[in-house]
Amino acid sequence: MIAGLTPGESLWNPAKESDVMSEPVPSESAGVLPVTPPVTEPQTPELPDRIFLVSYPKIVFMYPTMLTSLICSIVMLVRGEAPVNQAQFKDSAAQPSVMLASVDIGKAGTDGSAPAAAAAAAPAAGGSVVQHWCARIFLAVLALNLVVLSFEFPRTTSLTWFFALSTAAIGVWFLFTTYEGLAPAVVRSLLAVKPLANAAFYMIFTAILLLLFVAVLVSRRVDYWEVRGNELLHHHGLLSNLERFSAPNLRIDKEITDLFEYLLLRSGRLIIHCSNERRAIVLENVLNIDHKERQITRLLGALQVRVRPEKE
Repeated sequence: MIAGLTPGESLWNPAKESDVMSEPVPSESAGVLPVTPPVTEPQTPELPDRIFLVSYPKIVFMYPTMLTSLICSIVMLVRGEAPVNQAQFKDSAAQPSVMLASVDIGKAGTDGSAPAAAAAAAPAAGGSVVQHWCARIFLAVLALNLVVLSFEFPRTTSLTWFFALSTAAIGVWFLFTTYEGLAPAVVRSLLAVKPLANAAFYMIFTAILLLLFVAVLVSRRVDYWEVRGNELLHHHGLLSNLERFSAPNLRIDKEITDLFEYLLLRSGRLIIHCSNERRAIVLENVLNIDHKERQITRLLGALQVRVRPEKE
């Protein structure tokens, strides 16, 4: 017998079962629906009404040299030392006995002006190390920048040059490891070349490049292309001359002609084929060409959907 139960009483109680069955159950007929979380659709980027295409000259790829020149001018202004030859000239002008000491060896041991002049020139010689390194770095960046402007480096050619330079570097490393005295001799010969320039040179060079960049930006304001939903426009000239081309069935080709130019400014060549023109429109050095190509593709795709006639 289970505790709490009287004799003759069972566990099944029909009254309790009827109470459970009589509880209200939410149903769709009663107007109570399960709450579902709202579904958020991914937002697509807004399609621009117009896309501007600008072809730039190769001078825009000289910005690494301009930045290097600007940094070198700041370093030279902060350091403020005179070049070594100017320091020696000032010391010799202030102490004419230095010239006598260099001629008369017997007086050089007794006269204390020569050691004093050498001690005075030592800080200038130590400070000129920074000037030499600034000039070396500036010339190296300028040389690399001119190489990028002078030659084209497509992807296949760049890969060939990479393997060639890697092979040459391995050969030089084996040569230096075989002949232990060769590497120090090469380093000494390179450090023996001591280029020198003052802050005024770097500032003038930076100002020249900056003026050229400003002139390029101003000239591009009067010579650019505009892609719209139904036409291609060419704005050129001081009086805003305008050429119109039909945009339907427009086809574009993107080419990366130079790997280094693409790395510097994401630039490339854009070729536009119009349906009613026999010649193709070639735009060189279009900056951020990947983004421009995606925008034009989306714009032309939306255009094809709009101009397609409805089927009856």
